[in-house]
Amino acid sequence: MQNNALVVVDMLYDFIDGSLACHNADAAVTNTLKFIDLHTKDQGGEDHEILDTFPILFIRDHHPADHSSFKEQGGIWPSHCVAGTRGGEIHADLLPYASEELTFDKGCDRAVEQYSGFDGQNNAGQSLGEILELLDTSDVYVCGIATEYCVRNTCEDLLKAGFKVHLLSDCLAYVDAEGHRKALAEMAQEGIKVE
Repeated sequence: MQNNALVVVDMLYDFIDGSLACHNADAAVTNTLKFIDLHTKDQGGEDHEILDTFPILFIRDHHPADHSSFKEQGGIWPSHCVAGTRGGEIHADLLPYASEELTFDKGCDRAVEQYSGFDGQNNAGQSLGEILELLDTSDVYVCGIATEYCVRNTCEDLLKAGFKVHLLSDCLAYVDAEGHRKALAEMAQEGIKVE
């Protein structure tokens, strides 16, 4: 898996069992863990050594309580993924694979809606694209929630930035089944490998 990385988009409790719970979320988490096990099981060693050979990067919706996308503020979504709440936390089974420098928060500015992981920053102010370049990544595997929004926007930005993008279709959750199928078909036409 040389030069490969996994990007986990918004596998957060509000999208799994909370205010914006998506279809297939539990299966998406389970299958993501299987994918990680498959690509790290022969490596042994410490966790940080595993991350050196197969980096796992996390995107996290991380909103202030009065974010403009929330219905209470005139937006289209119920309140979700507020910083400091359970709803905004990465699923506990995935948390052991998350590190601060490889976690990118988006949607932190109350006035700005950000779907793409490319808009996020880690605690050092670096973007997803910058870190993937530093890691000398060529192929990016993507899983997460939700197919039609944050996953799609992240995949399209990865593709624009010149990465080969592999979308793990059994590791996705979605708002609407029809929208999910349509988004997969359109992404495949754009050159994203749906696997």
